[in-house]
Amino acid sequence: MPKRSRIESIVARQVFTGRGHPGIETTVTTMNDATGVATVTAGLSVGDYEVKFAYDGGSRWAGRGVQRAVDSVNNIIAPALRGIDATRQIEIDRLMLELDGTPDRSKLGGNTIASVSAAVLKAAANSLEIPLYEHIGGVNACVLPVPGVGLLNGAKRYGGGERAGDKPSYEMVCYGFDSFAEASYAAWDAQRAYQKLVAERLNLDSQFVRFIPIGAIQHDRQMWDLMAEAIASRGYEGRIGLQVDVAAGTYFDNEKGVFVGLFSAEDKTVDELIELYKWMVANYPFVIFEDPLDEDDFEGHARLVREVPIEIVGDDLFTTNPERVRRGIEIGAANAVLLKVNQVGTITEAFEMTRLAHRHGYGVMPCGSRGEGPDIADYAVGLITGHLRGGGTGDAANRLLKIEEELGPRAQFAGKEGLRLRS
Repeated sequence: MPKRSRIESIVARQVFTGRGHPGIETTVTTMNDATGVATVTAGLSVGDYEVKFAYDGGSRWAGRGVQRAVDSVNNIIAPALRGIDATRQIEIDRLMLELDGTPDRSKLGGNTIASVSAAVLKAAANSLEIPLYEHIGGVNACVLPVPGVGLLNGAKRYGGGERAGDKPSYEMVCYGFDSFAEASYAAWDAQRAYQKLVAERLNLDSQFVRFIPIGAIQHDRQMWDLMAEAIASRGYEGRIGLQVDVAAGTYFDNEKGVFVGLFSAEDKTVDELIELYKWMVANYPFVIFEDPLDEDDFEGHARLVREVPIEIVGDDLFTTNPERVRRGIEIGAANAVLLKVNQVGTITEAFEMTRLAHRHGYGVMPCGSRGEGPDIADYAVGLITGHLRGGGTGDAANRLLKIEEELGPRAQFAGKEGLRLRS
């Protein structure tokens, strides 16, 4: 490879993030002055099977400082990678895993390794003077994903979800369109219609539209009614569906064996929750359930795949881990997997998981909630995932609109085929 792509420097720093606690930002610079910058932070809900992040502990930053991770990049990883060609992603990632030497990345930290791995990927693309999506997927990277747009978050409406991190969260999924540009407009349009309905029907100020206060509703089906009405009011029936990221495991009480405060105040067994899901699909335009059951309940997820004809996504269930995805494939648990690079640690492992999922007919849904920002758009196009979490508005949408423009007549919109739905 040309000398220009070789790594000249790697520098990390602690930065503020939208999560309310610090993240680690790493910059990789090649010998031709190309750079790649990547930020990693923790998500709202964190699965038990994710790699371990390196935090400083103590009282500063409420224990969530990442100076230890920064020091590991600057003092351990950077000297080891300097001079290696940035396009040799597998070699670089393998070397970092050897430096760590633990199965859960607990020595250096999953956040530490992930920030370098993603920054290397971007630096390599920039050194080759090609877009990130093209570096990832080559000439096949021309399919624009189905986007979603956020509607509602909240964990404590009914007294449950102490570990839920503002889940369940709901999105509109915009699939019935001829281009990404049309889908993104519909996302904006339908979201506004929903927000107006919520403000009017629940008599809430706009600041409460995303987070419904305790006592305002008695069951989430009141919100499903408003979501469905908003879709219909703008003429998008059969073209926009609903997604709910349940994070159900965070509502599960192991001692009582029930889900507490999920969707309503009543406790629910697994059987009762599955029956509710079947009713939701029969009566509302749901197209995606994410983590609808406990993260260890592979059999329950497989049962749900058999009993509802929509996409069942594993996030906490799979944690972007190839071994857990293989287990799911063996028994038919879920039919799609959420892609979060920093759940598993390196770009190489995340892309290996994506190839595994695709080979076995599973969908892949990239999610930019861990600091990826608009780069998640390039991941979705480069890996030909067909859909992604969010991306209907905001920075990721802007990036996808630009990619669609760059691709010109080569651009294709995934549409309904981008989802794992059964007729």
